[in-house]
Amino acid sequence: MSKPKVGSTVAPISFLSVDGGYREIGRQSERWTMLFVYRGRHCPRCKRFLQKLNGQLTKWTDRMDVIVVSADSKSKALADRDEFGWSFNLCYGLTVPQMRSLGLYVSEPLSEAETSDLFAEPGAFAIRPDGTLMLVDISNGPAARPDLDELLDGMIFNIENDRPTRGTA
Repeated sequence: MSKPKVGSTVAPISFLSVDGGYREIGRQSERWTMLFVYRGRHCPRCKRFLQKLNGQLTKWTDRMDVIVVSADSKSKALADRDEFGWSFNLCYGLTVPQMRSLGLYVSEPLSEAETSDLFAEPGAFAIRPDGTLMLVDISNGPAARPDLDELLDGMIFNIENDRPTRGTA
């Protein structure tokens, strides 16, 4: 697995949106984008993390676009959105090649009760309006996640102060 190179342009990726159409990363845009990858409907830790994100979503969207994606089917993603009342841009159908291009860890399900297909472990990616990768947080399991309050505070500081990308060496 190769890790994404911060400071470089993100390869364009389109994600299917539960609302129809696509959400894209890796292209020039008007705003910053924060991409969160979650494991899927089977993960209770993902639900807690995404519930917290949803609770502070306006603080995020005041500064940047937010996209959340998993390898789940549309029906599973919609079931989660309906159950939890999520209002962020929810996408589905993340493919294994897309997971690999983002440098994500990919897991096999432990049982059919968990899920039936390969899925991505959590990741968070901050992308500048010019399509370059500013920040990466990748985990190999559900227990390690960025603190959303700290991440948002840091992103606001980075955006307002036009901070350079770090960790490039």
